[in-house]
Amino acid sequence: MKPISVREQSNQVARKSGFGRRILLILISVFVVVAVGVFGLIRQRARGSDGSEKGTGLFAVKRGDLAISVTESGSIKAVKAEDIKSEVEGRATIVNIVPEGTFITPEDVNDGKVLVELDSSNLKEQLSQREIELTSAEANHADANESHLIQVKQNESDVTAAELKVKFSLMDFQKYLGKTVAQRVVAGAGADPNSSINVASLLEDPNSLGGEASQKLRELTGNISLAQSDLEKAAYTLDWTKKLFEKQYVAETELKRDTLDHQRLVIEEEKARIALTLFQLYEFAKQTEQLLSDYKEAQRELDRTKARARAQLAQAKARLASASSTFQVQKQRLDKLKKQIVACMIRAPAVGQVVYWSSTQRWSRVKIEQGAEVPEGYKIITIPDASEMKVEVKIHETWIDRIEPNQPAEITVEAFPDKSFTGKVLKKAPLADTEDWLNPDLKVYSTDVGIDGTHDALKTGMTGKVTVIIDKLHDVLYVPIQCVVTVEDKKICHVAGSPVQKREVETGLFNDNFVEIKSGLTEGEKVLLNPPKWTEPEKTEEQAETESEPAKEQEEGKSEPAKEQAQTGSEPAKEQKKEEAQTKQASEK
Repeated sequence: MKPISVREQSNQVARKSGFGRRILLILISVFVVVAVGVFGLIRQRARGSDGSEKGTGLFAVKRGDLAISVTESGSIKAVKAEDIKSEVEGRATIVNIVPEGTFITPEDVNDGKVLVELDSSNLKEQLSQREIELTSAEANHADANESHLIQVKQNESDVTAAELKVKFSLMDFQKYLGKTVAQRVVAGAGADPNSSINVASLLEDPNSLGGEASQKLRELTGNISLAQSDLEKAAYTLDWTKKLFEKQYVAETELKRDTLDHQRLVIEEEKARIALTLFQLYEFAKQTEQLLSDYKEAQRELDRTKARARAQLAQAKARLASASSTFQVQKQRLDKLKKQIVACMIRAPAVGQVVYWSSTQRWSRVKIEQGAEVPEGYKIITIPDASEMKVEVKIHETWIDRIEPNQPAEITVEAFPDKSFTGKVLKKAPLADTEDWLNPDLKVYSTDVGIDGTHDALKTGMTGKVTVIIDKLHDVLYVPIQCVVTVEDKKICHVAGSPVQKREVETGLFNDNFVEIKSGLTEGEKVLLNPPKWTEPEKTEEQAETESEPAKEQEEGKSEPAKEQAQTGSEPAKEQKKEEAQTKQASEK
Protein backbone atom coordinates (compact mmCIF):
# COMPACT_ATOMS: atom_id res chain seq x y z
CA MET A 1 0.00 0.00 0.00
CA LYS A 2 1.31 3.42 -0.98
CA PRO A 3 2.02 5.57 2.07
CA ILE A 4 0.00 8.76 2.37
CA SER A 5 1.89 11.92 3.03
CA VAL A 6 0.98 14.48 5.62
CA ARG A 7 0.00 16.95 2.90
CA GLU A 8 -2.37 14.46 1.25
CA GLN A 9 -3.96 13.74 4.63
CA SER A 10 -4.44 17.45 5.18
CA ASN A 11 -5.97 17.77 1.71
CA GLN A 12 -8.53 15.06 2.51
CA VAL A 13 -9.42 16.70 5.81
CA ALA A 14 -9.74 20.03 4.05
CA ARG A 15 -12.07 18.58 1.44
CA LYS A 16 -14.46 17.18 4.06
CA SER A 17 -14.41 20.08 6.48
CA GLY A 18 -14.36 22.74 3.73
CA PHE A 19 -17.48 21.35 2.00
CA GLY A 20 -19.42 21.29 5.28
CA ARG A 21 -18.34 24.83 6.12
CA ARG A 22 -19.46 26.09 2.69
CA ILE A 23 -22.97 24.65 3.15
CA LEU A 24 -23.19 26.17 6.63
CA LEU A 25 -21.99 29.58 5.39
CA ILE A 26 -24.54 29.55 2.55
CA LEU A 27 -27.42 28.81 4.93
CA ILE A 28 -26.29 31.51 7.37
CA SER A 29 -26.03 34.05 4.55
CA VAL A 30 -29.56 33.29 3.29
CA PHE A 31 -30.96 33.59 6.82
CA VAL A 32 -29.22 36.94 7.39
CA VAL A 33 -30.52 38.36 4.09
CA VAL A 34 -34.09 37.30 4.84
CA ALA A 35 -33.91 38.63 8.41
CA VAL A 36 -32.57 42.00 7.23
CA GLY A 37 -35.29 42.27 4.58
CA VAL A 38 -38.06 41.46 7.02
CA PHE A 39 -36.69 43.88 9.61
CA GLY A 40 -36.47 46.65 7.03
CA LEU A 41 -40.04 46.04 5.90
CA ILE A 42 -41.23 46.19 9.51
CA ARG A 43 -39.43 49.47 10.12
CA GLN A 44 -40.90 51.10 7.03
CA ARG A 45 -44.58 50.65 7.97
CA ALA A 46 -46.48 52.94 10.30
CA ARG A 47 -48.27 52.11 13.50
CA GLY A 48 -52.07 51.47 13.09
CA SER A 49 -54.82 53.22 15.02
CA ASP A 50 -56.56 50.00 16.18
CA GLY A 51 -53.71 48.87 18.41
CA SER A 52 -51.92 46.92 15.67
CA GLU A 53 -48.81 48.12 13.89
CA LYS A 54 -49.33 48.18 10.15
CA GLY A 55 -46.84 46.00 8.39
CA THR A 56 -45.22 44.87 11.61
CA GLY A 57 -47.91 42.26 12.28
CA LEU A 58 -48.14 43.34 15.91
CA PHE A 59 -51.11 44.11 18.14
CA ALA A 60 -51.00 45.84 21.51
CA VAL A 61 -53.06 43.97 24.11
CA LYS A 62 -56.11 46.09 24.92
CA ARG A 63 -58.30 46.40 27.97
CA GLY A 64 -61.91 47.43 27.57
CA ASP A 65 -65.43 46.23 26.86
CA LEU A 66 -65.86 43.25 24.54
CA ALA A 67 -69.16 42.35 22.91
CA ILE A 68 -69.66 38.61 22.39
CA SER A 69 -71.81 38.23 19.32
CA VAL A 70 -72.42 36.05 16.29
CA THR A 71 -73.18 37.43 12.84
CA GLU A 72 -75.01 35.59 10.08
CA SER A 73 -76.91 36.56 6.94
CA GLY A 74 -80.35 35.32 6.05
CA SER A 75 -83.60 35.99 4.27
CA ILE A 76 -86.29 38.38 5.49
CA LYS A 77 -89.73 36.86 5.87
CA ALA A 78 -93.00 37.67 7.58
CA VAL A 79 -93.66 36.25 11.02
CA LYS A 80 -97.25 35.60 10.03
CA ALA A 81 -98.38 34.73 6.52
CA GLU A 82 -101.44 33.34 4.79
CA ASP A 83 -100.37 30.20 2.95
CA ILE A 84 -102.45 29.12 -0.03
CA LYS A 85 -102.18 25.39 -0.80
CA SER A 86 -103.60 23.08 -3.40
CA GLU A 87 -106.57 21.15 -1.98
CA VAL A 88 -107.07 19.07 -5.12
CA GLU A 89 -106.27 15.37 -4.76
CA GLY A 90 -103.36 14.07 -6.79
CA ARG A 91 -101.51 16.56 -9.00
CA ALA A 92 -103.17 19.61 -10.54
CA THR A 93 -101.90 21.85 -13.34
CA ILE A 94 -101.85 25.61 -12.89
CA VAL A 95 -103.95 27.14 -15.68
CA ASN A 96 -103.80 30.77 -14.57
CA ILE A 97 -102.02 32.60 -11.74
CA VAL A 98 -101.71 36.29 -10.83
CA PRO A 99 -98.26 37.85 -11.27
CA GLU A 100 -95.93 37.76 -8.30
CA GLY A 101 -95.96 41.03 -6.37
CA THR A 102 -99.65 41.73 -7.00
CA PHE A 103 -101.13 43.59 -4.04
CA ILE A 104 -104.46 42.23 -2.78
CA THR A 105 -106.83 44.96 -1.63
CA PRO A 106 -109.79 44.61 0.74
CA GLU A 107 -112.07 44.98 -2.30
CA ASP A 108 -110.36 42.00 -3.94
CA VAL A 109 -110.99 39.92 -0.83
CA ASN A 110 -114.66 40.94 -0.70
CA ASP A 111 -115.15 40.29 -4.41
CA GLY A 112 -113.43 36.90 -4.22
CA LYS A 113 -110.69 37.65 -6.71
CA VAL A 114 -109.24 34.50 -8.28
CA LEU A 115 -105.53 34.19 -7.58
CA VAL A 116 -104.91 30.70 -8.96
CA GLU A 117 -106.94 28.54 -11.34
CA LEU A 118 -106.18 24.81 -11.44
CA ASP A 119 -107.16 22.46 -14.25
CA SER A 120 -110.56 20.85 -13.45
CA SER A 121 -111.33 19.10 -16.75
CA ASN A 122 -110.66 15.60 -15.37
CA LEU A 123 -112.79 16.30 -12.31
CA LYS A 124 -115.68 17.41 -14.48
CA GLU A 125 -115.46 14.16 -16.42
CA GLN A 126 -115.60 12.22 -13.15
CA LEU A 127 -118.63 14.29 -12.15
CA SER A 128 -120.56 12.99 -15.15
CA GLN A 129 -119.61 9.40 -14.33
CA ARG A 130 -120.37 9.76 -10.63
CA GLU A 131 -123.87 11.05 -11.30
CA ILE A 132 -124.78 7.83 -13.15
CA GLU A 133 -123.04 5.47 -10.66
CA LEU A 134 -126.05 4.89 -8.40
CA THR A 135 -125.90 1.15 -8.04
CA SER A 136 -128.41 -0.44 -5.71
CA ALA A 137 -127.37 -2.71 -2.82
CA GLU A 138 -130.87 -3.58 -1.61
CA ALA A 139 -130.31 -7.29 -2.48
CA ASN A 140 -127.64 -7.51 0.22
CA HIS A 141 -129.60 -5.61 2.86
CA ALA A 142 -131.21 -8.72 4.44
CA ASP A 143 -127.89 -10.59 4.65
CA ALA A 144 -126.18 -7.54 6.12
CA ASN A 145 -128.92 -7.18 8.75
CA GLU A 146 -128.59 -10.84 9.89
CA SER A 147 -124.79 -10.57 9.96
CA HIS A 148 -125.10 -7.53 12.16
CA LEU A 149 -127.28 -9.41 14.72
CA ILE A 150 -124.90 -12.41 14.78
CA GLN A 151 -121.92 -10.14 15.34
CA VAL A 152 -123.60 -8.47 18.31
CA LYS A 153 -124.13 -11.85 20.07
CA GLN A 154 -120.59 -13.04 19.27
CA ASN A 155 -119.12 -9.88 20.72
CA GLU A 156 -121.01 -10.38 23.98
CA SER A 157 -119.61 -13.93 24.36
CA ASP A 158 -116.03 -12.90 23.60
CA VAL A 159 -116.07 -9.98 26.03
CA THR A 160 -117.54 -12.12 28.84
CA ALA A 161 -114.81 -14.76 28.43
CA ALA A 162 -112.09 -12.10 28.51
CA GLU A 163 -113.55 -10.52 31.66
CA LEU A 164 -113.52 -13.92 33.43
CA LYS A 165 -109.88 -14.36 32.51
CA VAL A 166 -109.05 -11.01 34.11
CA LYS A 167 -110.97 -11.97 37.24
CA PHE A 168 -109.24 -15.36 37.62
CA SER A 169 -105.75 -13.89 37.05
CA LEU A 170 -106.41 -11.32 39.77
CA MET A 171 -107.51 -14.08 42.13
CA ASP A 172 -104.27 -15.99 41.48
CA PHE A 173 -102.27 -12.83 42.22
CA GLN A 174 -104.15 -12.24 45.47
CA LYS A 175 -103.72 -15.90 46.39
CA TYR A 176 -99.95 -15.57 46.16
CA LEU A 177 -99.38 -12.16 47.80
CA GLY A 178 -102.49 -11.73 49.87
CA LYS A 179 -105.43 -9.54 49.05
CA THR A 180 -104.14 -6.34 50.69
CA VAL A 181 -100.68 -6.36 49.09
CA ALA A 182 -102.05 -7.51 45.74
CA GLN A 183 -104.58 -4.68 45.61
CA ARG A 184 -101.85 -2.15 46.44
CA VAL A 185 -99.57 -3.48 43.69
CA VAL A 186 -102.40 -3.60 41.16
CA ALA A 187 -103.37 -0.03 42.00
CA GLY A 188 -99.79 1.13 41.40
CA ALA A 189 -99.62 -0.76 38.12
CA GLY A 190 -102.91 0.78 37.03
CA ALA A 191 -101.61 4.30 37.67
CA ASP A 192 -98.50 3.62 35.57
CA PRO A 193 -98.87 0.59 33.24
CA ASN A 194 -95.20 0.74 32.22
CA SER A 195 -93.89 0.68 35.80
CA SER A 196 -92.25 -2.39 37.35
CA ILE A 197 -92.69 -3.85 40.83
CA ASN A 198 -90.24 -2.98 43.57
CA VAL A 199 -90.02 -6.54 44.91
CA ALA A 200 -87.53 -5.59 47.62
CA SER A 201 -90.05 -3.22 49.17
CA LEU A 202 -92.60 -6.03 49.45
CA LEU A 203 -90.15 -8.07 51.52
CA GLU A 204 -89.27 -5.22 53.87
CA ASP A 205 -92.33 -6.05 55.96
CA PRO A 206 -92.83 -9.83 55.72
CA ASN A 207 -95.76 -9.68 58.12
CA SER A 208 -97.74 -7.67 55.57
CA LEU A 209 -97.57 -10.52 53.05
CA GLY A 210 -100.28 -13.12 52.88
CA GLY A 211 -101.14 -16.16 50.83
CA GLU A 212 -98.66 -18.61 49.40
CA ALA A 213 -95.73 -16.16 49.49
CA SER A 214 -96.14 -15.58 53.22
CA GLN A 215 -96.48 -19.31 53.85
CA LYS A 216 -93.34 -20.06 51.83
CA LEU A 217 -91.42 -17.29 53.59
CA ARG A 218 -92.39 -18.61 57.02
CA GLU A 219 -91.42 -22.13 55.98
CA LEU A 220 -87.96 -21.07 54.81
CA THR A 221 -87.43 -18.89 57.88
CA GLY A 222 -88.47 -21.80 60.09
CA ASN A 223 -86.03 -24.09 58.32
CA ILE A 224 -83.23 -21.66 59.12
CA SER A 225 -84.27 -21.52 62.77
CA LEU A 226 -84.39 -25.32 63.02
CA ALA A 227 -81.04 -25.64 61.28
CA GLN A 228 -79.49 -23.08 63.63
CA SER A 229 -80.91 -24.92 66.64
CA ASP A 230 -79.56 -28.25 65.43
CA LEU A 231 -76.23 -26.62 64.65
CA GLU A 232 -75.95 -25.12 68.12
CA LYS A 233 -76.79 -28.49 69.63
CA ALA A 234 -74.21 -30.25 67.46
CA ALA A 235 -71.60 -27.63 68.30
CA TYR A 236 -72.29 -28.11 72.01
CA THR A 237 -72.03 -31.90 71.66
CA LEU A 238 -68.83 -31.64 69.62
CA ASP A 239 -67.30 -29.33 72.18
CA TRP A 240 -67.93 -31.83 75.02
CA THR A 241 -66.79 -34.73 72.88
CA LYS A 242 -63.49 -32.97 72.26
CA LYS A 243 -63.04 -32.41 76.00
CA LEU A 244 -63.85 -36.05 76.78
CA PHE A 245 -61.56 -37.23 74.00
CA GLU A 246 -58.72 -35.22 75.45
CA LYS A 247 -59.25 -37.07 78.74
CA GLN A 248 -59.63 -40.34 76.79
CA TYR A 249 -63.20 -40.89 78.02
CA VAL A 250 -64.50 -41.40 74.46
CA ALA A 251 -63.09 -43.08 71.43
CA GLU A 252 -61.79 -41.26 68.38
CA THR A 253 -64.64 -42.64 66.30
CA GLU A 254 -67.16 -40.77 68.45
CA LEU A 255 -65.19 -37.55 67.97
CA LYS A 256 -65.18 -38.05 64.18
CA ARG A 257 -68.90 -38.84 64.25
CA ASP A 258 -69.73 -35.66 66.16
CA THR A 259 -67.44 -33.65 63.91
CA LEU A 260 -69.18 -34.98 60.80
CA ASP A 261 -72.58 -34.28 62.35
CA HIS A 262 -71.51 -30.72 63.08
CA GLN A 263 -70.22 -30.21 59.53
CA ARG A 264 -73.41 -31.68 58.07
CA LEU A 265 -75.55 -29.31 60.15
CA VAL A 266 -73.38 -26.37 59.10
CA ILE A 267 -74.12 -27.28 55.50
CA GLU A 268 -77.81 -27.75 56.28
CA GLU A 269 -77.96 -24.34 57.94
CA GLU A 270 -76.20 -22.76 54.94
CA LYS A 271 -78.60 -24.51 52.56
CA ALA A 272 -81.54 -23.15 54.51
CA ARG A 273 -80.14 -19.61 54.29
CA ILE A 274 -79.41 -19.98 50.58
CA ALA A 275 -82.92 -21.29 50.01
CA LEU A 276 -84.34 -18.21 51.72
CA THR A 277 -82.04 -15.92 49.74
CA LEU A 278 -82.97 -17.59 46.45
CA PHE A 279 -86.61 -17.26 47.31
CA GLN A 280 -86.27 -13.60 48.19
CA LEU A 281 -84.10 -12.67 45.19
CA TYR A 282 -85.48 -14.86 42.44
CA GLU A 283 -88.41 -17.16 43.14
CA PHE A 284 -90.54 -14.56 44.90
CA ALA A 285 -89.70 -11.88 42.33
CA LYS A 286 -90.25 -14.23 39.40
CA GLN A 287 -93.59 -15.53 40.67
CA THR A 288 -94.79 -12.03 41.58
CA GLU A 289 -93.81 -10.60 38.20
CA GLN A 290 -95.31 -13.57 36.37
CA LEU A 291 -98.66 -13.36 38.14
CA LEU A 292 -98.81 -9.60 37.69
CA SER A 293 -97.86 -9.99 34.04
CA ASP A 294 -100.63 -12.56 33.59
CA TYR A 295 -103.08 -10.11 35.13
CA LYS A 296 -101.90 -7.26 32.90
CA GLU A 297 -101.97 -9.49 29.84
CA ALA A 298 -105.52 -10.55 30.69
CA GLN A 299 -106.48 -6.88 30.90
CA ARG A 300 -104.80 -6.17 27.57
CA GLU A 301 -106.55 -9.16 26.05
CA LEU A 302 -109.83 -7.78 27.35
CA ASP A 303 -109.04 -4.43 25.75
CA ARG A 304 -108.13 -6.14 22.47
CA THR A 305 -111.29 -8.20 22.58
CA LYS A 306 -113.42 -5.12 23.12
CA ALA A 307 -111.58 -3.25 20.37
CA ARG A 308 -111.93 -6.18 18.01
CA ALA A 309 -115.60 -6.42 18.89
CA ARG A 310 -116.07 -2.74 18.21
CA ALA A 311 -114.24 -3.02 14.88
CA GLN A 312 -116.24 -6.03 13.77
CA LEU A 313 -119.46 -4.40 14.89
CA ALA A 314 -118.49 -1.23 13.05
CA GLN A 315 -117.83 -3.27 9.92
CA ALA A 316 -121.20 -4.95 10.24
CA LYS A 317 -122.90 -1.60 10.74
CA ALA A 318 -120.98 -0.17 7.80
CA ARG A 319 -122.09 -3.03 5.55
CA LEU A 320 -125.67 -2.61 6.75
CA ALA A 321 -125.56 1.14 6.25
CA SER A 322 -124.00 0.69 2.81
CA ALA A 323 -126.69 -1.75 1.77
CA SER A 324 -129.59 0.30 3.13
CA SER A 325 -128.44 3.80 2.12
CA THR A 326 -126.46 3.53 -1.09
CA PHE A 327 -127.97 6.71 -2.31
CA GLN A 328 -126.58 8.64 0.69
CA VAL A 329 -123.10 7.27 0.10
CA GLN A 330 -123.17 8.20 -3.55
CA LYS A 331 -124.43 11.65 -2.66
CA GLN A 332 -121.51 12.17 -0.27
CA ARG A 333 -119.03 11.15 -2.94
CA LEU A 334 -120.71 13.51 -5.34
CA ASP A 335 -120.52 16.38 -2.86
CA LYS A 336 -116.83 15.72 -2.30
CA LEU A 337 -116.16 15.84 -6.03
CA LYS A 338 -117.99 19.14 -6.32
CA LYS A 339 -115.82 20.57 -3.53
CA GLN A 340 -112.73 19.49 -5.45
CA ILE A 341 -113.96 21.36 -8.50
CA VAL A 342 -114.60 24.46 -6.39
CA ALA A 343 -111.08 24.13 -4.89
CA CYS A 344 -109.62 24.52 -8.38
CA MET A 345 -110.52 28.21 -8.16
CA ILE A 346 -108.35 29.67 -5.37
CA ARG A 347 -109.59 33.09 -4.28
CA ALA A 348 -107.95 35.87 -2.26
CA PRO A 349 -108.24 35.08 1.48
CA ALA A 350 -106.47 38.15 2.93
CA VAL A 351 -104.96 41.54 2.15
CA GLY A 352 -101.30 41.65 1.22
CA GLN A 353 -98.72 41.12 -1.50
CA VAL A 354 -98.60 37.90 -3.51
CA VAL A 355 -95.36 35.95 -3.15
CA TYR A 356 -94.76 32.71 -5.03
CA TRP A 357 -93.75 29.83 -2.77
CA SER A 358 -90.32 28.28 -3.24
CA SER A 359 -89.40 25.14 -1.30
CA THR A 360 -85.95 24.89 0.27
CA GLN A 361 -85.82 21.16 -0.51
CA ARG A 362 -84.22 20.51 -3.88
CA TRP A 363 -85.93 17.19 -4.53
CA SER A 364 -89.47 18.53 -3.92
CA ARG A 365 -89.10 22.03 -5.37
CA VAL A 366 -91.69 23.08 -7.97
CA LYS A 367 -91.31 26.32 -9.88
CA ILE A 368 -94.58 28.18 -9.56
CA GLU A 369 -95.69 29.26 -13.03
CA GLN A 370 -98.43 28.70 -15.54
CA GLY A 371 -98.41 25.05 -16.63
CA ALA A 372 -96.65 23.74 -13.53
CA GLU A 373 -98.04 20.69 -11.72
CA VAL A 374 -98.49 20.92 -7.96
CA PRO A 375 -99.32 17.99 -5.63
CA GLU A 376 -102.04 18.06 -3.00
CA GLY A 377 -101.09 20.16 0.02
CA TYR A 378 -98.25 21.95 -1.80
CA LYS A 379 -97.95 25.68 -1.13
CA ILE A 380 -98.55 27.84 -4.18
CA ILE A 381 -98.78 31.37 -2.85
CA THR A 382 -98.05 33.04 0.46
CA ILE A 383 -99.43 36.43 1.45
CA PRO A 384 -97.15 37.77 4.20
CA ASP A 385 -98.26 40.12 6.96
CA ALA A 386 -95.81 43.00 6.55
CA SER A 387 -96.60 44.42 9.99
CA GLU A 388 -94.26 41.93 11.67
CA MET A 389 -91.11 40.72 9.92
CA LYS A 390 -88.23 38.42 10.81
CA VAL A 391 -84.90 37.22 9.47
CA GLU A 392 -84.30 33.50 9.04
CA VAL A 393 -80.61 32.72 9.58
CA LYS A 394 -78.52 29.58 9.92
CA ILE A 395 -76.42 29.44 13.09
CA HIS A 396 -73.38 27.14 13.13
CA GLU A 397 -73.40 24.38 15.74
CA THR A 398 -70.43 25.96 17.58
CA TRP A 399 -72.63 28.93 18.55
CA ILE A 400 -76.12 27.45 18.88
CA ASP A 401 -75.80 26.57 22.58
CA ARG A 402 -75.25 30.26 23.35
CA ILE A 403 -78.29 31.42 21.38
CA GLU A 404 -81.42 31.84 23.52
CA PRO A 405 -84.84 33.40 22.85
CA ASN A 406 -85.23 37.12 23.59
CA GLN A 407 -81.52 37.85 23.09
CA PRO A 408 -81.08 41.32 21.51
CA ALA A 409 -79.93 41.60 17.93
CA GLU A 410 -78.82 44.27 15.47
CA ILE A 411 -80.00 43.91 11.88
CA THR A 412 -78.89 45.51 8.64
CA VAL A 413 -80.47 45.05 5.22
CA GLU A 414 -78.50 45.06 1.98
CA ALA A 415 -81.20 47.17 0.33
CA PHE A 416 -80.75 49.88 3.00
CA PRO A 417 -77.05 49.83 3.97
CA ASP A 418 -77.27 53.14 5.86
CA LYS A 419 -80.09 52.01 8.12
CA SER A 420 -80.02 49.55 11.01
CA PHE A 421 -82.81 47.79 12.87
CA THR A 422 -83.15 46.21 16.27
CA GLY A 423 -84.74 42.92 17.14
CA LYS A 424 -84.57 39.84 19.27
CA VAL A 425 -84.28 36.09 18.87
CA LEU A 426 -87.71 34.49 18.49
CA LYS A 427 -86.80 30.82 18.37
CA LYS A 428 -84.15 28.34 17.32
CA ALA A 429 -84.58 24.91 15.77
CA PRO A 430 -84.13 21.97 18.17
CA LEU A 431 -82.41 19.88 15.50
CA ALA A 432 -79.74 20.69 12.95
CA ASP A 433 -80.34 20.75 9.23
CA THR A 434 -77.75 20.37 6.50
CA GLU A 435 -76.62 23.66 5.03
CA ASP A 436 -75.35 22.07 1.82
CA TRP A 437 -76.06 18.56 0.60
CA LEU A 438 -72.56 18.54 -0.90
CA ASN A 439 -71.15 19.12 2.61
CA PRO A 440 -73.31 17.02 4.98
CA ASP A 441 -70.78 17.45 7.83
CA LEU A 442 -71.67 21.16 8.11
CA LYS A 443 -74.40 21.37 10.76
CA VAL A 444 -76.41 24.56 11.18
CA TYR A 445 -79.57 25.44 13.09
CA SER A 446 -82.42 27.53 11.68
CA THR A 447 -83.00 30.56 13.90
CA ASP A 448 -85.69 33.25 13.61
CA VAL A 449 -84.79 36.81 14.65
CA GLY A 450 -87.73 39.21 14.87
CA ILE A 451 -87.44 42.83 13.70
CA ASP A 452 -88.83 45.42 16.08
CA GLY A 453 -91.52 47.75 14.77
CA THR A 454 -93.32 47.93 11.44
CA HIS A 455 -91.35 48.84 8.33
CA ASP A 456 -93.20 49.07 5.03
CA ALA A 457 -89.92 49.18 3.12
CA LEU A 458 -88.95 45.66 4.17
CA LYS A 459 -90.01 43.02 1.67
CA THR A 460 -90.05 39.26 1.82
CA GLY A 461 -86.93 37.80 0.24
CA MET A 462 -84.56 40.68 1.05
CA THR A 463 -81.18 39.78 2.49
CA GLY A 464 -80.54 40.78 6.08
CA LYS A 465 -77.42 40.57 8.22
CA VAL A 466 -78.08 39.73 11.87
CA THR A 467 -75.73 40.26 14.79
CA VAL A 468 -76.99 38.49 17.91
CA ILE A 469 -75.58 40.00 21.11
CA ILE A 470 -74.80 37.03 23.34
CA ASP A 471 -72.96 38.80 26.15
CA LYS A 472 -71.05 41.99 26.95
CA LEU A 473 -67.80 41.75 28.89
CA HIS A 474 -66.57 44.81 30.77
CA ASP A 475 -62.96 45.80 31.50
CA VAL A 476 -61.29 42.68 30.07
CA LEU A 477 -58.09 42.07 28.14
CA TYR A 478 -58.50 40.96 24.55
CA VAL A 479 -56.51 40.33 21.39
CA PRO A 480 -57.46 39.39 17.81
CA ILE A 481 -58.54 35.80 17.60
CA GLN A 482 -55.75 34.91 15.13
CA CYS A 483 -53.11 35.86 17.70
CA VAL A 484 -53.85 32.73 19.74
CA VAL A 485 -52.59 29.40 18.41
CA THR A 486 -52.74 25.92 19.86
CA VAL A 487 -49.43 24.15 20.45
CA GLU A 488 -49.53 20.74 22.13
CA ASP A 489 -53.02 21.38 23.57
CA LYS A 490 -51.92 24.73 25.00
CA LYS A 491 -53.09 28.22 24.03
CA ILE A 492 -50.02 30.21 22.98
CA CYS A 493 -49.43 33.88 22.12
CA HIS A 494 -46.16 35.04 20.58
CA VAL A 495 -45.04 38.19 22.43
CA ALA A 496 -42.85 40.58 20.47
CA GLY A 497 -39.30 40.92 21.71
CA SER A 498 -35.75 39.91 20.99
CA PRO A 499 -36.23 37.07 20.60
CA VAL A 500 -40.00 36.48 20.20
CA GLN A 501 -41.35 34.84 23.34
CA LYS A 502 -43.92 32.05 23.31
CA ARG A 503 -46.26 32.52 26.25
CA GLU A 504 -49.09 30.29 27.41
CA VAL A 505 -52.38 32.15 27.99
CA GLU A 506 -55.81 31.36 29.37
CA THR A 507 -58.63 32.36 27.01
CA GLY A 508 -62.26 33.12 27.73
CA LEU A 509 -65.20 34.08 25.54
CA PHE A 510 -64.70 35.19 21.95
CA ASN A 511 -66.52 36.66 18.98
CA ASP A 512 -65.75 36.68 15.27
CA ASN A 513 -62.77 39.05 15.73
CA PHE A 514 -61.45 39.09 19.31
CA VAL A 515 -60.90 36.66 22.18
CA GLU A 516 -60.80 37.39 25.90
CA ILE A 517 -57.44 36.84 27.67
CA LYS A 518 -57.90 35.85 31.30
CA SER A 519 -54.24 35.41 32.18
CA GLY A 520 -50.80 35.29 30.57
CA LEU A 521 -50.68 38.80 29.04
CA THR A 522 -50.76 42.36 30.33
CA GLU A 523 -52.21 45.50 28.81
CA GLY A 524 -49.98 47.09 26.20
CA GLU A 525 -47.85 44.04 25.43
CA LYS A 526 -47.41 43.47 21.71
CA VAL A 527 -48.24 40.09 20.22
CA LEU A 528 -47.80 38.74 16.70
CA LEU A 529 -50.88 39.07 14.49
CA ASN A 530 -49.66 36.26 12.25
CA PRO A 531 -47.90 33.79 14.55
CA PRO A 532 -46.19 30.72 13.05
CA LYS A 533 -48.50 27.76 12.62
CA TRP A 534 -45.93 25.50 14.31
CA THR A 535 -42.78 25.92 16.26
CA GLU A 536 -40.06 23.53 17.34
CA PRO A 537 -40.08 22.72 21.07
CA GLU A 538 -37.71 24.91 23.02
CA LYS A 539 -34.44 23.19 23.96
CA THR A 540 -33.44 22.87 27.55
CA GLU A 541 -30.07 24.12 28.80
CA GLU A 542 -28.75 20.55 29.05
CA GLN A 543 -29.73 19.82 25.42
CA ALA A 544 -28.10 23.06 24.24
CA GLU A 545 -24.85 22.26 26.10
CA THR A 546 -24.89 18.68 24.77
CA GLU A 547 -25.24 19.90 21.16
CA SER A 548 -22.53 22.57 21.57
CA GLU A 549 -19.84 20.22 22.97
CA PRO A 550 -19.24 18.22 19.72
CA ALA A 551 -18.91 21.48 17.79
CA LYS A 552 -16.30 22.78 20.23
CA GLU A 553 -14.37 19.51 20.12
CA GLN A 554 -14.43 19.52 16.33
CA GLU A 555 -13.18 23.10 16.24
CA GLU A 556 -10.42 22.37 18.76
CA GLY A 557 -9.45 19.13 17.01
CA LYS A 558 -8.67 20.66 13.65
CA SER A 559 -5.19 19.73 12.47
CA GLU A 560 -2.66 22.34 11.59
CA PRO A 561 -2.29 21.05 8.01
CA ALA A 562 -6.01 21.36 7.48
CA LYS A 563 -5.97 24.96 8.72
CA GLU A 564 -3.08 25.81 6.41
CA GLN A 565 -4.85 24.20 3.48
CA ALA A 566 -8.04 26.13 4.21
CA GLN A 567 -6.08 29.42 4.29
CA THR A 568 -3.58 29.07 1.43
CA GLY A 569 -4.80 26.75 -1.27
CA SER A 570 -7.98 26.18 -3.24
CA GLU A 571 -6.92 23.05 -5.11
CA PRO A 572 -8.65 20.60 -2.72
CA ALA A 573 -11.85 22.57 -3.07
CA LYS A 574 -11.61 22.47 -6.88
CA GLU A 575 -10.93 18.75 -6.80
CA GLN A 576 -13.94 18.31 -4.50
CA LYS A 577 -16.20 20.21 -6.96
CA LYS A 578 -14.89 18.13 -9.84
CA GLU A 579 -15.58 14.89 -7.99
CA GLU A 580 -19.09 16.09 -7.10
CA ALA A 581 -19.85 16.97 -10.73
CA GLN A 582 -18.66 13.57 -11.92
CA THR A 583 -20.76 11.81 -9.28
CA LYS A 584 -23.85 13.84 -10.27
CA GLN A 585 -23.37 13.05 -13.99
CA ALA A 586 -22.97 9.35 -13.20
CA SER A 587 -26.15 9.31 -11.09
CA GLU A 588 -28.13 11.11 -13.85
CA LYS A 589 -26.95 8.56 -16.42
